[in-house]
Amino acid sequence: MLQTEPLKFDYSGALNPEWGVTGEQVEGLSGRLESIRDSIFDVDLPLYQGGAAIPPELQPLDTAFVDLPERLLDAYEVARPTSEVSAILRTAKRLQSSVDRIVVLGIGGSYLGARALVDTCCDPYFNELPAGHRGGRPKIYFAGNNVDNDSTQGLLHLLRSTNDPGNPHSRWGMIVISKSGGTLETAVALRQFINAWRESFGDERLGEFLVPVTGRSGKLSDLADSIGCPERFPVPDGVGGRFSVFSAVGLLPAAVMGIDIVKLLNSAAWMNDHFRRISFSKNLVLQYVAVNHLLESLRGCHTRVMSVWSNSLETTGLWYDQLFAESIGKAGVGALPLTVVNTRDLHSRAQQHQQGRRDKVMNNVVLERTRTDPVAVGKTGWNDDGLDGFAGFNLPQIMDAAIRGTNEAYREGGRPTTTLTLPVAGEAGIGQVMQMLMLATVVECRLVGVNPYGQPGVEDYKKHMQRFLAEKTV
Repeated sequence: MLQTEPLKFDYSGALNPEWGVTGEQVEGLSGRLESIRDSIFDVDLPLYQGGAAIPPELQPLDTAFVDLPERLLDAYEVARPTSEVSAILRTAKRLQSSVDRIVVLGIGGSYLGARALVDTCCDPYFNELPAGHRGGRPKIYFAGNNVDNDSTQGLLHLLRSTNDPGNPHSRWGMIVISKSGGTLETAVALRQFINAWRESFGDERLGEFLVPVTGRSGKLSDLADSIGCPERFPVPDGVGGRFSVFSAVGLLPAAVMGIDIVKLLNSAAWMNDHFRRISFSKNLVLQYVAVNHLLESLRGCHTRVMSVWSNSLETTGLWYDQLFAESIGKAGVGALPLTVVNTRDLHSRAQQHQQGRRDKVMNNVVLERTRTDPVAVGKTGWNDDGLDGFAGFNLPQIMDAAIRGTNEAYREGGRPTTTLTLPVAGEAGIGQVMQMLMLATVVECRLVGVNPYGQPGVEDYKKHMQRFLAEKTV
């Protein structure tokens, strides 16, 4: 059962017969989208591109992410001690009690979801807080998502400088996430951080402080065997990296940080139920797809701006950038996702959005209320800036005025907007949002005849990079 209010989706800011869409056009997609929704689990359903059916062997349908929240929750209820959720919670508790810092190694879908959960659910300056204020949870760092030399050296330097041989609680641990273990950026980082750990603590207990999340076979699985890692977690079969946030890929780092992963899974499961049962007229997933697709196909809105109105949601936007771009960006189609954070980016991008090319839809993501007490503007004793008249206002009130003012300006300029409202930042809200956006992405890919799974273009860059590196080793 959902432990908070459901999301709200309002697309009235996109309703305009001259520069937006009409209610009749949106409703006109209802039958088609409901049909796609109903058949989304049919692995034999052919995709169509250019009028020709794609052979089944060329359309891997990794739909196992859809009911993953329910399967994990059911196992937790029926066989709690042996369930994967319980195993994740036990490992998280062990790491919390044995390390002061945790490094999450992964790239793309192997880290963006976890980072989005941490940024949405934890204190924004969590790593800077004293241990007592962190509730015994370790500081967290994300690496293995780039091959930038200076940032890698910086984190290695930080970890070495905080190591106190006389204090066992100064140890740090690693969670490494890679389905195959063959992704070069993460594999290189793992080698570097393993060597740094051994330099500081020796070889004997490395396996206790390295927890792999990987496929049931592959390079990382073999390495875990060689090291002797007593705990490891699977990336489920049929779940692609960018759809894996509600597996151990996202849940283990989240649990280490004290995030309520059961509440998170429950909210994702609620969104699944909503998606399956609710008709188009009130279905958040289907309406989101319909409005955005129509604005692209009828109005040329080929850029989809996810305009988040909270710093805590920025990484959620970056997670969605990858989810949507890798899923739909194939066969010469697919809108460009772009994340902006307001009010910050109103002072950098808003001019172009307001008066530049008419090729964008602004999908606002807002919080109905804050997690913390509102901060008042207040008085300083000086009024040189003329703000004493605003002293009684607080930041949420100013944010609300900025949201309303920006949307009104866009409407006056003939720029379509939609608004997705979360009740508050936290497990229940972000669980709904992430499941909604994953479902919406698959539905829209089906709508335009693109296979939502796989990333052949990304594989091309990997192939060429490996070739250039191989040439240097000859």
